Amino acid sequence: MGPVLAVGGCREARAWSLQGGPRPMGPGRAGPMRSSVAAPDCCGGLGNLDFRKVARWEHKTRKLSGAFGSPHLACCTLGGAILLLNVLRSHCFTQAMLSQPRMQSLDNPLAYGMGLALLGVGGVFVLSSFLALGFTGTFLALGRGPGSSWREPGARGGCAGDYFGILKETRVTTFPFSVLDNPMYWGSTANYLGWAIMHASPAGLLLTTVVALTYTVAILYEEPFTAEIYRQKASQAHKRS
Repeated sequence: MGPVLAVGGCREARAWSLQGGPRPMGPGRAGPMRSSVAAPDCCGGLGNLDFRKVARWEHKTRKLSGAFGSPHLACCTLGGAILLLNVLRSHCFTQAMLSQPRMQSLDNPLAYGMGLALLGVGGVFVLSSFLALGFTGTFLALGRGPGSSWREPGARGGCAGDYFGILKETRVTTFPFSVLDNPMYWGSTANYLGWAIMHASPAGLLLTTVVALTYTVAILYEEPFTAEIYRQKASQAHKRS
């Protein structure tokens, strides 16, 4: 999920156009980048991979489903934890940007408009992915788009529900999966990139790169595993028939 756009943060980002120039930097906003730039990664960047370890453990043991009495309840609990971590990551991302110097070459209305456009496109991909997959299908979702060949017919992108045995019967091929591989991940990346450009923040650009790399590793880490889940499902269905 992309940045949580607090009203205060939007007002900070709009300060350039409202004041006719760069907003003044408060104490600590000048000089070299401080260690706070790493906060979003600590809050959630690598958390995606940690939750995948939990999900794999659940797939092997079904202990979370047993503890909660239902795979759906266990899956929703894990999804809720991921959502809260993403909210925290977005907050840390914004605070890291506000505590660092601004990039003068991006501190203008044109760059602000480009950032706003990226934010809008990313929001469309994130929200449409959520609507297409549902809650249990959203978190940890890979969501393959056109040209995907590693799934058996009828399957769709990996998600938290896969690990809990909540498998879709038909592949999701509607927008945005009809135009883009992994639209949830790349929509979220577009959100962070747009948010960073709107704040004219080099720290935000750096952290967006970290987010994109984390998502790329997550895709490479999970695609073979979730593909195997659906191959097993297809094999079992073939044996029963």
